[in-house]
Amino acid sequence: MDLAPFLGRSFAVQLHLVAALLAFALGVALLARRKGGGVHKVLGRCWALLMLVAAMSSFWINGFAGNGRFGVFHLLAVVAIALLALAIWAIRSGRVRTHRFSMIGLFGGALVGAGAGALAPGRLLSQMLGYG
Repeated sequence: MDLAPFLGRSFAVQLHLVAALLAFALGVALLARRKGGGVHKVLGRCWALLMLVAAMSSFWINGFAGNGRFGVFHLLAVVAIALLALAIWAIRSGRVRTHRFSMIGLFGGALVGAGAGALAPGRLLSQMLGYG
């Protein structure tokens, strides 16, 4: 793994990538564990914070926006923030099913979907892994 492409990027890109990778790893652990209980709540709050950091930091990244400022990834960040808010509201309202679907959708769409795009040739992750 080559860290030079990562170290050469802006702080916003570095923060975004670290938050997203940590959120992915923690998300996999959360999906594999038993739901509910104290550990789930603590890890879930950490995951939500990482997702919020990943989404918010994307607004300072504009290298792939079609118009030079905002693009489809920024729209995805808005959707991610909205889904995160919905999931938090749902669990606080006792709507476990809505919470579950929102969180799984957020994990699948924002992390797996966008993550797959981040692995495309020419993107930072592909450069770090040596094929971009």
